[in-house]
Amino acid sequence: MKFFLDTANLEELKAGARWGIIDGVTTNPSLIAKEGVPLEDQIRRICDIIDGDVSAEVIATEADEMVAQGRELAKIHKNVVVKVPLTRDGITACSRLSRDGIRVNVTLCFSAGQALLAAKAGAYFVSPFAGRLDDIGGDGIGLIRDIVQIYKNYGFNTQVLAASLRHTAHVIEAAKAGAHIGTLPYKVIDGMFNHPLTDKGLDQFMKDYAKVFEVSSAAR
Repeated sequence: MKFFLDTANLEELKAGARWGIIDGVTTNPSLIAKEGVPLEDQIRRICDIIDGDVSAEVIATEADEMVAQGRELAKIHKNVVVKVPLTRDGITACSRLSRDGIRVNVTLCFSAGQALLAAKAGAYFVSPFAGRLDDIGGDGIGLIRDIVQIYKNYGFNTQVLAASLRHTAHVIEAAKAGAHIGTLPYKVIDGMFNHPLTDKGLDQFMKDYAKVFEVSSAAR
């Protein structure tokens, strides 16, 4: 399972890059707006930090404009994946961009039927939103499991990018469901490191070592 960081914050991306486990980045208009930097400029900066797929979402909502903007975004860097919403215009744009050899992430997916449309349109990624579906009483992880199964049934190459993962358990369940990628806010992936037994065990190791070698050093 690949890990993407779901952020446009450069400091978070630099911190994630230091771990050596981040495979890519997803952004959206809300995340870009939070940083206060124009989309194209921020995507360039992100591509300088993370060597992996970077999703850059179109701002347009009409197919022709999505295609035009998507083509410009794809020129920014070889790692850019153009992101479009799962609407009629978004699927139309995905079909056209995919035929041009431009990789597309179809986002805001909330049903297996929608995911099937994205795969038919040649999407490189489809992004089902597990947490948001759970929020309204749905089964976000079940949706990921269904999409993975359908894609296997028909040999679709579209990768399932599990989005809206809110906590460690979400990440683990998405991995068990077969998601190819999980995109995580920085605080979620940072929290995956934590376990009280790890902290307790490390503290005991250090104390045991210090007892022996500090005494030996003092004796000399």
